[in-house]
Amino acid sequence: MAYNPDRHHRRSIRLKGYDYSQAGLYFITINIRHRKCLFGTIIQQEMILNDAGIIASQQWEKLSERFTNIKLDVFQIMPNHMHGILLLNDAAPVGAGLAPAQQNMIHTPAQDNTIPARNDVIADGRAGASPAPTIVGNIVGAYKSQIANLYLEIFKQKHPGKIMGKLWQRNYYEHIIRDEQSFLRISDYIINNPSNWNNDRFYNI
Repeated sequence: MAYNPDRHHRRSIRLKGYDYSQAGLYFITINIRHRKCLFGTIIQQEMILNDAGIIASQQWEKLSERFTNIKLDVFQIMPNHMHGILLLNDAAPVGAGLAPAQQNMIHTPAQDNTIPARNDVIADGRAGASPAPTIVGNIVGAYKSQIANLYLEIFKQKHPGKIMGKLWQRNYYEHIIRDEQSFLRISDYIINNPSNWNNDRFYNI
């Protein structure tokens, strides 16, 4: 499947009138276990999604249908990870399919109003004792669970009789976006991730 930037949200919608100082806008990164490139490949600086990558993209888009308290901005499915900006509107989620996320979190509170250089945009993630579940953690957990279940069907067809194992890395990265400058820098990072793949910290051939 050829990559379609309009379909796959590589363009930020820029939230008009949004107060970027409020804690509700999150930069999310989720990695495939062992950095295996299972979602497609980069060809001429463009992401070409395979069947699993298409599923990952479509299910991320459907999150706003499952959870009515969120909006999605720019996102990017990469060969072995995904990035997305998530806007949480309300204090309580409205939707179905919440998955326990106690063991799926890395919380990375912003220390200031800037973000690091391109390869270090998400380098402030820290592993450790799992914190209490959060709304964002539950939404990400639901997404990861849904993709794992759908990918299992693909795996069974391609590798009959074999055990798939875990699809996702145990944790995810969460960064609170606190001002418009950070929002624009992170959006640019996500949009240009395919063209910078060879220098990406998650690059794995």
